Formats: sequence, structure tokens, C-alpha cells
Amino acid sequence: MKYQNSLAFAREQDAEDPLKKYRNEFHIPKDKDGNDWLYFTGNSLGLQPKKAQYYVNLEMKDWAEQGVEGHFNGTYPWVTYPETLQGMMAKVVGAKPEEVIIMDTLTTNLHLLMVSFYQPTAKRHKILIESDAFPSDRYAVQSQIKFHGYDPETSLVEWSPKEGKDLLDMDDFESILEEQGEEIALILIGGVNYYTGQRFDFKKLADLGHAKGCYVGIDLAHGVGNIMPDLHNSGVDFSAWCTYKYLNSGPGSLSGIFVHERHAHNRELPRFAGWWNHNKETRFNMRLPFDVMPGAEGWQLSNPPILSLVPIRAALEMFEEVGMEQLREKSVKLTGFLQYLMGELGSDVVRVITPRNPEERGCQLSISVNNADKRLHEQLMENHVITDWREPNVIRCAPTPFYNTFEDVYQFVQILKGLIKKS
Repeated sequence: MKYQNSLAFAREQDAEDPLKKYRNEFHIPKDKDGNDWLYFTGNSLGLQPKKAQYYVNLEMKDWAEQGVEGHFNGTYPWVTYPETLQGMMAKVVGAKPEEVIIMDTLTTNLHLLMVSFYQPTAKRHKILIESDAFPSDRYAVQSQIKFHGYDPETSLVEWSPKEGKDLLDMDDFESILEEQGEEIALILIGGVNYYTGQRFDFKKLADLGHAKGCYVGIDLAHGVGNIMPDLHNSGVDFSAWCTYKYLNSGPGSLSGIFVHERHAHNRELPRFAGWWNHNKETRFNMRLPFDVMPGAEGWQLSNPPILSLVPIRAALEMFEEVGMEQLREKSVKLTGFLQYLMGELGSDVVRVITPRNPEERGCQLSISVNNADKRLHEQLMENHVITDWREPNVIRCAPTPFYNTFEDVYQFVQILKGLIKKS
């Protein structure tokens, strides 16, 4: 696509955008005069779908009118509510419905999955992560290592960028596996790195890891809803993600998990148990020995929190209607436009550390601003621009295809340029 640095170009692209109507399906934060803020933090918290309140109110009504009978006789019976979302969620992540379930929260789910997929031995006890993994992932794997009686100083392996570089190279990953692969039990990588926005080739990670006998998992928190991860065909063993970023389900909302179908019927896999991963046909008998369910549902523990699930329905119905192909196409154009405009500012002013190749990134561009500090982020907020700041000098900006526009991107860059000139 050939970009132009003009408001007219941005407005022309918005006029031709086949997804333009969906912006009106979200609540956009506004200033005191009623003007829309420029919102670029879908990578931290997605905006509220207007239909979310309708679905919450519907369940409140069923609860008020039916009480416990809502479990079986509600508009969307609560007992099977997660199952009604499986198919839609599976399409977003490129999986089979039985490989996916929505439950609990992200770090909790990573721990539950590591119960099954991190089984260290004296010979094979290491976990491989990227050096700048999201903090909670690091804390989770460190605690798992300690729980099993090992020391993170010797059992945690880090995939680091080359000296002086921001991004990770696959050849370094391969070198780690060549040197330590026989000692690595689990590879757990953030599918899109939270800081740089770098996206990884899941299939290559899985193929290389499996060749050395490692389990391979993906934290998809910063990728779900903005890339097409094709989890089933990638061959990774498991994945987990939150739903409150690009899936727009509300602050701290639930997580999704994927477990590849090759593990679906493996009853010997260690796992924690609860009544909700017991065979649903006999779940309410209450007297039978534990009988684990096949597929991803076999990792559930408790009955589903309905009021947290219902906003996810509002978002997933839009994903179902639009399809990831169209969303991804617009996302590539939006990030491309932002990349182009950043280039117009000059490398002596800003540097985009996210890969230039759209296949190696999601919605987010991480922009390093020379000689800047957090005051720049505060000034953007004063100008009704919501981005995300990461020390020492990085603005994370995520133009989200459902509700961001080309004009949003253009206006953001004009405001940023003006602030930099004043500093």
C-alpha cells in the first residue's frame, strides 16, 4: 500500500474502510466537551462493546427471575455457557472447538497448564523463556521451578537479543536448543512480546522444541484478536491468553486456553481436578470417582463465572461476523501507516523497535523517542491521547482495527510531533 502524509489520505482510507461501522459498536472515551479521545491501548485494555451491557443485563434479569434455575433454563443456560463460546473463540485462535475453553485468568491458567506440561526430572528440568518475558510469566515459571525443588539460577534459560539489538533472532533460539535442548522440559514464549511487539513463528518454535523432546507453550496475551496464530496447525502443545485486551471483555476478565488435540484423551497427563473437568454426563451425580473430560475442558476446575463470561460473547459475536482475515488486513494497513508516519519524523527523533515486516508483529508498534521521559506520555494524556509508556523511553501504540481509524493515527503523529518540537 502506498501511503501519503496527509489528513486527506487518512480520511479517504477511512471512507473506504469496510469495517468502519464497527467503531460505533464501542464506547470511545471522551473529553469534557464530548470529543473522542485518541485511544491506542487495546494492548492493555480493549474498549467496551456497547452490546456488553445488554448481555450483562440479560443475565441479571434471568438471575432475578429464575434464581438457580438459570443454570438450566436461562436464555443462555449457565451450565453450558462456556461451550456456547468455544466455537467462536476457536476461530479467533485457529483451533478446533474441543481444543479451546474460556476459564479462570491468565497466570492461573499458565500454572494449571504447567501442572501438566512441566514435569521436571534430574536430567530434564529447565524452562526456556524470552529474556524480556512479561513479568507475570517470569514469576510463574520461577515459582514452578522452585515448587519442584529446582533453582531458577540453573533451571531458567533465557533467549536474549544479540548485544546492542532489541529483537530476538531465531538462530539464537536454535543455538540454545542445540546446547541445552536435552535438559529443557518446557519452552514458554510470549507469542507477541509485550515490550517490543515482536511476533514469533509458532510452528518453527514447536518443530524445533519437539525435535529436542520439549513441550512448547505460547502466552498469546498480546496476540489473540490481532494476529492469526493458527494454533492447531502450529503444533504447539498449549497456549493461554487473556480476553481483556484485543478481545474487549473488561478489566481483569477471563482467560482462554488451548490444548492440542493430541493430548485430548491422555488421562495420564498430570493435572489438578475439580468438579467442572469431571465428565459432564455424570457431574451432578456427586458420588462417582473423578472421570476427566477430554479436550481443553479437561483443565477446567470450577463452574463458570457467568457475569464475567457474558461481555466476551458481545465481542466474540463481532469477531464471528467480521472474521480474523478482515481484521488482520486492516491491522496491517494501520500499523503500516503509523510506521510510515514515524519514518517521516526522522530516525534522529524516533525509532520504531517493532519489526518492520507485518508478518513479524501484531497491532502494536513500540516507539522509542530520543531523549524522552515519562513527561512525554503525560503530555500526550493532556492532549487526550491514551498510549502506554514503558521505561526508559518507549511509547507502546496499538491501532486496533475494530475501533481505531487512519485519522486517529494521523492525528496522534501530529500531536506527538508537536510535543517533541516543544521539548
